[in-house]
Amino acid sequence: MVDHSMQSSPRNSRRWLFGLIVLLIIAGLCWKFWPGSHKDSTEQKPAGRAGKTGMMRPGFGGSTGPIPVRVAPAVQGEFPVYYKALGTVTALNTINVRSRVGGELVKIAFEEGQMVKAGDLLAEIDPRSYQNALLQAQGTLLQNQAQLKNAQVDVERYRGLYAQDSIAKQTLDTAEALVLQYQGTVKTNQGAVDDAKLNLEFTKIRAPITGRVGLRQVDVGNLVAANDTTFIAVITQTQPINVVFTLPENTLDTVLTRYHAGNKLPVEAWDRGDVKQQAVGVLQSLDNQIDVTTGTLKFKGRFDNKDQALFPNQFVNVHLLADTLHNVVLAPSAAIQFGNSGTFVYKLDGDKKVKVQPLVVGDTDGENTVIKEGLVAGDRVVLEGTDRLKDGSEIEVVNSSSEVLTTPTEHLQGKPAAKGETGTTAGKAQKVGS
Repeated sequence: MVDHSMQSSPRNSRRWLFGLIVLLIIAGLCWKFWPGSHKDSTEQKPAGRAGKTGMMRPGFGGSTGPIPVRVAPAVQGEFPVYYKALGTVTALNTINVRSRVGGELVKIAFEEGQMVKAGDLLAEIDPRSYQNALLQAQGTLLQNQAQLKNAQVDVERYRGLYAQDSIAKQTLDTAEALVLQYQGTVKTNQGAVDDAKLNLEFTKIRAPITGRVGLRQVDVGNLVAANDTTFIAVITQTQPINVVFTLPENTLDTVLTRYHAGNKLPVEAWDRGDVKQQAVGVLQSLDNQIDVTTGTLKFKGRFDNKDQALFPNQFVNVHLLADTLHNVVLAPSAAIQFGNSGTFVYKLDGDKKVKVQPLVVGDTDGENTVIKEGLVAGDRVVLEGTDRLKDGSEIEVVNSSSEVLTTPTEHLQGKPAAKGETGTTAGKAQKVGS
């Protein structure tokens, strides 16, 4: 028999030898590239990598030089306070046009989607049966009018004979009663004639209001019934037009105070994306009770809508100008920081240093913020570069000499409002006169 243990022993020895060689090679490489073994080359390399300005990038050893920042001044001006809500466009009037008489529809006189005026012909029902009914009523009226006239002549004759004591009083009374009877019959016949004329007029279906006609619901040749559930068309009055929206009850004080004082509060309708302004109107009316389920009150804005930009049942973003704050300090919202101790900004302390300035802030529109306490007009605050700053940091203002600092007041021209945490905003960038 062959001893397998003796055959495997040389092979295991070779494996151990190969592993030892590998370990020696790794140890040599580590010694060669170990930083301490090349102290002279390490001393020539900076701890951080310099940028274009020669300053060290953060995270690569730090820098003791001034920190480049961009700054902007706080200014004093007016700040329009807007409340924002979702609204639904509603037509001032919506009419379902139905026929008041039955018959065959013989004419459609409108184009779908066209504007019509009150009294314009929309459709016509076959009038022949109603013409015949009018003729019959008029004929009956003529017959009874002739009988009435004859009875009146008899009464005059009987009165003369009674004065001559030639007839009994009863005969005269009977003749006078017959006249009254015919007079009542004639009035009834006259009512039938007027009713027949009205029904004949109803065969011409006319627009009751000025507005836009929708898609027609019936075609020529269809039989329609009086007050049928199927209407001929729908007319919506879109000039003017309303927008219904709601505001939370905690924002009502300012709005109601100015509304009851007789102020015309501007209301703006913006598109679904809150990017494009579609129309400008005024606050028209409000509901008489708060919805207890949502804690909101309904308002209605009125828009002229001359360019037909608003359509009934359209969803819009409503911006209601509730108030305008005068002579307030405004600072760019990008400069405002939030920390454990509250709201603050990095305010320039001279030209080379900054300090932490606590603030009491008010309304904001996303671009600018009202500063109640902490800043005055003219104070410069840091816009960019705040991530490396601390109280007392040295800074270098890098605003271009040709760059004009845009003040918050200038930002108030033509910018949309930012949405607040509760679904409304306290301010908006577009400035509208109060």
